[in-house]
Amino acid sequence: MNRFLITTALEETWKSDRPVLFLGEWCKLYNRKAVWENLDSEMMPYHWNDRKKLFNDYKYLQELYEELILELTEKLNKIHNVNHSIRYWRILIGPWLGYFVQMLFDRWSMIDLAIQRFEINGVNILQTTPQQYIPNDMDQFPLLFANDIWNESIYGQLLKSFTDISIEEVPYKNLKNSDSLVTTSKYIANGMTFRKQLQNGLIKTSAWISQKIVSDNEALIISSYLPTQQDFLLQLKLGQFPKHWHSTQTPQEIPNPSLRKWTLSDKNSTKFDEISRKMIPANIPTSYLEGYKKLSEQCKNLKWPKNPSFCFTSNSHIGSDIFKAWAATKVEEGMPLVIGQHGGGYGISKFVVNEDHEIKISDKYLTWGWDKIRDLNVQPTFNMKNPTLVRKKKSVGKDLLLVTVVYPRQSYKLSAEPISSQWLSYFEDQCRFTAALPSKLRYSLLVRLYSQDLGWNQKERWNDRFPNVRLDNGETSMSSLLKHSRLYISSYNATTFLESLSLNIPTIIFWNPEYWELRDEAIPYFNRLKEVGIFHETPESAAAKVAAIWDDVPSWWNQPNIQEVRDCFCNRFARTVKNPVELLKNILTTTKSLHQNN
Repeated sequence: MNRFLITTALEETWKSDRPVLFLGEWCKLYNRKAVWENLDSEMMPYHWNDRKKLFNDYKYLQELYEELILELTEKLNKIHNVNHSIRYWRILIGPWLGYFVQMLFDRWSMIDLAIQRFEINGVNILQTTPQQYIPNDMDQFPLLFANDIWNESIYGQLLKSFTDISIEEVPYKNLKNSDSLVTTSKYIANGMTFRKQLQNGLIKTSAWISQKIVSDNEALIISSYLPTQQDFLLQLKLGQFPKHWHSTQTPQEIPNPSLRKWTLSDKNSTKFDEISRKMIPANIPTSYLEGYKKLSEQCKNLKWPKNPSFCFTSNSHIGSDIFKAWAATKVEEGMPLVIGQHGGGYGISKFVVNEDHEIKISDKYLTWGWDKIRDLNVQPTFNMKNPTLVRKKKSVGKDLLLVTVVYPRQSYKLSAEPISSQWLSYFEDQCRFTAALPSKLRYSLLVRLYSQDLGWNQKERWNDRFPNVRLDNGETSMSSLLKHSRLYISSYNATTFLESLSLNIPTIIFWNPEYWELRDEAIPYFNRLKEVGIFHETPESAAAKVAAIWDDVPSWWNQPNIQEVRDCFCNRFARTVKNPVELLKNILTTTKSLHQNN
């Protein structure tokens, strides 16, 4: 049957008078069920539900990325009349390029599958102009890729340039020609709490003070992930006055279509090779093209160390283009770049795209305990968020705390986790866990929703399935929630359970191993967690364990065999040490000395 293609949840592009084909579950917002459930519709199956295909595509896209970063190095050097190394451009544009190519591949794959499987009789796309969908920098990019308007614009470009489907352009009433998608994005938080405003003010004040007392040859330590007290103590031990650096905003620049009439190599072995090389010039952030000169000038004028002995960060190397441009320049001048592990999944998941990138751009990569034999710059250290052996005292609370997560409705990076509409399967697992609990325990259950909903309507879904279950909106701090909890339930592979285990907080973990694939080196550690009842592969198994231990959680948790398994796991993935600052100082000093001698 002929069907009209629908690519996003933007109903301006829909047709209700004919059979339609939804490109994915992201098209159907839960709170708009009354609109889409009555349509004559079919749903495209998601191509990455085949997880073997996902892993193979990941390897292909990593190879393509290496070709593209090399080509972009040559092209951008020529455009800007500079002669920077591939490492320079990898540090600066690598995060955007990696994310964008993976997202583009996903969007194109779904269009291509729809064309193969159905007779598509038409599609509507929105009328937009280039400045409305091109991000200024990597800091703005996340405000776009979780947004239906940006995704619709990418689908529009693909449909117009690479298919012969009949297209009609329609206006979007909520977006004027002068608007930017960044300012209209629903992903942007609505205001900040007073505490957050005060915190930001203190950070800016501290950064201003730091500029007044900086030495040209001192180390730059920024967003280290360490607790503030230990961050400052580290700087004192390095022989410099403690400072709290803060990256500034990238200069704003309007896209210029005349500067984007270039292409990359034509050595294409697949259709997507061609697509990616044509789409990159049209979508590359302005800070790497039109605004690159301003970006470079701003970096020269920073009041940061002029000849730093080294730079250490755990959180500025992805989103901050000001930091990345500065760091890339200093690396070319001989500065060692040390990067610390940012959070969970690293060293555990079968593949983590950010881990690959961070290891490649760093002179020394500091993990929370794991190693990687083939990468000599990887060095095990400790959990940067909870580095010491001191355990937080935990009283026996009354809550059963279940912490949940959401991901953008359309993919944004390739890692071993649920992607896009696979979140629906993840949500079903949370419902299965809840349903499997004895009724008396459901009254103790507190579900912490993810702080950003991203269009999934978490609260509505939970209220419809379990009206009496208590919900936290995700804004209450984890430390506050844990103080009132008897048992913590972790439902995804990320930072939170690494923190709770390292703090010796009673924890049960469960997730679907088909979506959270583990690397071979991590499997034995999770098998041991499974043997003692900490890790579970089904919601029902986790719920049964909760019911069995609920009346006396401490007696279960403090058993010697469970504590031994927890210690072993933490030593590998969330290590704590007696003197973390001294250990880190020695590593950083050694890294600095090695580069001074080369």
